[in-house]
Amino acid sequence: MYAAIWRVLPGPTAVKAVLAALLVFGVVAALFLWVFPAVAPYMPFNDQTVGSS
Repeated sequence: MYAAIWRVLPGPTAVKAVLAALLVFGVVAALFLWVFPAVAPYMPFNDQTVGSS
């Protein structure tokens, strides 16, 4: 999959590296801004098991 993305990116190696870094940054930003907050209420990490009174 990564090889296919690398082949689709335009330009020489330096430009591809910058574009790949921007792609990774965009995906991580989208995950932190929209996906993780939307999924957080359904995760069991907020359940208190110690010290709840």
